Amino acid sequence: MKKQISLKEIKACPIEYVLNINDTLNVISGKWKLPIIGSVLFGKKRFTEIQRNIPKITPRMLSKELKELEINGVLVRTVYDSIPVSVEYELSPSGKLITEVLDKMIEWGVEHRKSVLKKG
Repeated sequence: MKKQISLKEIKACPIEYVLNINDTLNVISGKWKLPIIGSVLFGKKRFTEIQRNIPKITPRMLSKELKELEINGVLVRTVYDSIPVSVEYELSPSGKLITEVLDKMIEWGVEHRKSVLKKG
């Protein structure tokens, strides 16, 4: 097993830095993954609730992306033995850690929008 290196060591090595960025992007890249995470960030959601929160996503695409996020350990899928069967999605402990990243992305986006609008 590979020894885990610290953030300080990663930041000191461009190769490790890029490798770790790619690891992150492999899990969250694509048009729909971050919006799905953003939707589930506010608590457990059923499939239709997530779909309502994300305009233009097809049921097929949502299903595919939910499966990938579950496989990558970002989401937890819970099936309830009810009639009809009920399924809920929530962020895993690892998935909850991404909220810091999303908050920084939102802060950057707001500032970037301001600076672009000033120029225009």
